[in-house]
Amino acid sequence: MGAKTGLLIYADGEVPGLLRQVGAADLEQTSAMMRRLDPSCEIEESDGSDLYEGVYPPDGTAYAASWPGVEIVCDRRVMIDSPSQLPGHLVAASAGRRLVLHAMHSVVDWLAFAVWEDGRLIRSLSLSPGDGIIENIGEPLPFELPYWAGDRPADVIPWPGEEEEPYALPFHPLALGEDALRALCGFIQEGMPEPGDVDAENIELHGFRVRDPNGPDPAEKAAELRRAVEAMGPPQFYTMGPDGLLVERDSPWFP
Repeated sequence: MGAKTGLLIYADGEVPGLLRQVGAADLEQTSAMMRRLDPSCEIEESDGSDLYEGVYPPDGTAYAASWPGVEIVCDRRVMIDSPSQLPGHLVAASAGRRLVLHAMHSVVDWLAFAVWEDGRLIRSLSLSPGDGIIENIGEPLPFELPYWAGDRPADVIPWPGEEEEPYALPFHPLALGEDALRALCGFIQEGMPEPGDVDAENIELHGFRVRDPNGPDPAEKAAELRRAVEAMGPPQFYTMGPDGLLVERDSPWFP
């Protein structure tokens, strides 16, 4: 599993049905939405993406689209540990509508999702094996029930040298994350598509560079990341051994 998402959707009803009906999003309307949701930021038009590829934009970039009845914003800044703490102005923008947040990161097996109706939070869940259940507000939604009932246990291969121990959660967050994405938004990132899924690859999103004038300089952040990468040790490569465990090897190409 390698999916990552940072997604907000405002909708006048169930998101999947609305997304099946959309056409090309108007750039002027989408730009106005971005400036309405980010009034303190400097926003500049950039290259776009699509709903499948664009759910995890580069840092400092947002992909978005606005249609009558449904609006989408893909932005890493919505990937917050506690969805209930989503900035108030973003929640207020959902007055009279449904708001869906979906965020996950495969590197740490983290998932968060939340649903608001007319500005009222009805469900929020955030969890990872490292931090446990970070937030659990409201009653589980129908697609969650098999996971909490123990019908979707995690199947995780231990790292080399580690003893096989029970997974830290009763299920894998990314597996639940895909079911949440399908149920709440109508499409998935990984796994087998179903006939009724939204064709996310054919939903075009406009691109925007977003900069907080009071935030860190993007060039400084990029330089800091480069320094961190340079300080890392050499990469390690693994292959599956005959006993089903991972075994370290010298090269990604040769055993």
